[in-house]
Amino acid sequence: MKTKLTAFALLFFIALGVNAQIDRSKQPKAGPEPEISLKTPSEFELKNGLKVLVVENHKLPRVSYSLRLDNNPIASGDKAGLESLLGSMLGNGTTSISKDDFNEEIDFLGARLSFGFSGGYASSLSKYSDRILELMADAAINPLLTEEEFEKEKTKLIENLKQGEKSIDAISGRVGDALAYGTKHPYGEFTTEETINNVSFGDALAFYEKYFNPNNAYLVVIGDVEFKAVKKQIEKRFSKWEKSVDITTTLPKVNPNAQYTQINFVDLPSASQSSITIMNNVDLKMNDEDYHAALITNNILGGGGEGYLFKNLREEHGYTYGAYSSLRANRYGAGRFTATAKVRAMVTDSAVVEALKEINRIKTEPVDAQLLADAKAKYVGNFIMGLESPQTVANYALNIKLNDLPKDFYATYLQKINDVSTEDIMRVANKYFKPENARILVVGKGSDVLENLEKTGIPIMYYDAYANSVEKPVFTKPLPAGLTADAVVKNYIKAIGGEDNLSKINTLLVNSDVTIQGAPFKPKATVKQMAPNKSYMEIVVEGMGAVMQQSFNGETGYVVQQGQKTVMDDKMLAAKKAEKGLFPELHMEVSSIELESIMTIEGADVYKVNVTNGDVTSYRYYDTETGYLLRTEETAEMGGQTLTTTTDFSNYKEVGGVMLPNTMKIATGPQVLSFETTEVKINEGVTDADFN
Repeated sequence: MKTKLTAFALLFFIALGVNAQIDRSKQPKAGPEPEISLKTPSEFELKNGLKVLVVENHKLPRVSYSLRLDNNPIASGDKAGLESLLGSMLGNGTTSISKDDFNEEIDFLGARLSFGFSGGYASSLSKYSDRILELMADAAINPLLTEEEFEKEKTKLIENLKQGEKSIDAISGRVGDALAYGTKHPYGEFTTEETINNVSFGDALAFYEKYFNPNNAYLVVIGDVEFKAVKKQIEKRFSKWEKSVDITTTLPKVNPNAQYTQINFVDLPSASQSSITIMNNVDLKMNDEDYHAALITNNILGGGGEGYLFKNLREEHGYTYGAYSSLRANRYGAGRFTATAKVRAMVTDSAVVEALKEINRIKTEPVDAQLLADAKAKYVGNFIMGLESPQTVANYALNIKLNDLPKDFYATYLQKINDVSTEDIMRVANKYFKPENARILVVGKGSDVLENLEKTGIPIMYYDAYANSVEKPVFTKPLPAGLTADAVVKNYIKAIGGEDNLSKINTLLVNSDVTIQGAPFKPKATVKQMAPNKSYMEIVVEGMGAVMQQSFNGETGYVVQQGQKTVMDDKMLAAKKAEKGLFPELHMEVSSIELESIMTIEGADVYKVNVTNGDVTSYRYYDTETGYLLRTEETAEMGGQTLTTTTDFSNYKEVGGVMLPNTMKIATGPQVLSFETTEVKINEGVTDADFN
């Protein structure tokens, strides 16, 4: 079935990206130099082990509470995801206050309160400090943990995992962590549907009892409070929190760095771009002498728009929207250096080569004095702005405790940043950036990028989306002798119902639930079609109405985005007029189609058919066993961009003697729309008036 959603999705993605433009031609006026004040916290400890740090700040009538459980990293093994499940249930009511009443009171107070497995955060006006502290303590000590809520969170987490199955970011993050740390390490294990299904409600309760306790907990209070008063409040509220048995855990060693530079490749056939991560593990801690120099060194390499990576890969070559690096300290000896970018498939190999060049450049060439000065100034500015956030100040106070830092660590922070020299940059870069022992993780469409990646001369190892070592993927298989594209297309027509049944369909009405990856709302879509080429489509969000509409009546058409109606231009009209029928395979001419190869998509062998329509080329992939259409690929110019859209079809069901896909997933760059059909009407519910 031709849903004609591809162009619609393209327009919708562009509409999502439209933002109010800021006049950047005028430089904003500089404000007054902020006064830096890092007060030493007042401290006390409860008998149950809870350590409390209080920083009085009476500038504003507000107070914040940051609770941190300083447990060692925990590996859950075949029950990975247990922490996430438990964390999602915390902070949603207590044994004495229902979830709705709990959240309603927080809203009424104009407060914030949130929890995760590693702790929680609350803030409010200081006049409500005692009540918000009471609610926070009650949520920590007497959480409302019910099996019903557990099952809801479990279903939600599994659904999120399914949505990320083909996400280039999710795969890159999962495989990168697993290869860097090892799947037995807490930082390297990952959550799957299988591990979530291994978790029972009893596991969650036992996990809470074992690890969510005050033994190693810290509470940082910042704001308009008096030390004596808040101490009494905390003693009253948190003394009831019972101490548990101390748990000693031994962390497994992280994976060693690669013996030599290597590409670790994950084939993602649906990818329209490639994700590149150059990485090596480091042993960097906050109390190391190199720490401040490491921050500036990383900033110069990939800290933003002025970094070496950004200037090369984006500004000079236009490979990507952005390229960045990160150098993370870790008190458990599990730090990591990464350089990352998402690039067009055709330049994947070039981007790898250029990124390595910039990493080697900072190791071998003295940094420009002005660039170093600018990097320091930017870092100092960000540091100063961070002091405006109570959470940042709380983190600073905790860092001193948890990382064995000198008490004046932040008082001397800016001076140590400004003391970093050109020689320090080169020394630190050589110590922590190890391209000679780096894994270059590339997630992308192998059939498009591997041939050129092999030409770099860098050895390539292959992995699946869950970090398992695999053989090099096979992208084409021998075609059966005498098989033609026309035969493949005719087999598809037969498989979904036959030419006679398809020819009797004059109109189609399809309603669908839509999932937009990363969006907090779930729209609904309506698609109406009338032979030969009339179409109407809209996406509606509850409370917002129609956020996107497109209509074509056979001669003219329009698009509505964000309330603005635009008449279709000549190019778009020509494309619409060229469409034939509700099922394009019924009207394909033998001269316009070519059978290219047999490929594999999600474990299924498919025939790849090249379709030419004027000067436009697209690809259609038909299952070799069922004959069903599994995927289409189209490239189009829109909004000044060249965009490739991949549409996957699955879950075929019979409607009126015809097999139609009930699940469609449309990916354009990083944007993904999923459609689940809720209703199909054939030859009813559609009139000519729908397209005017």
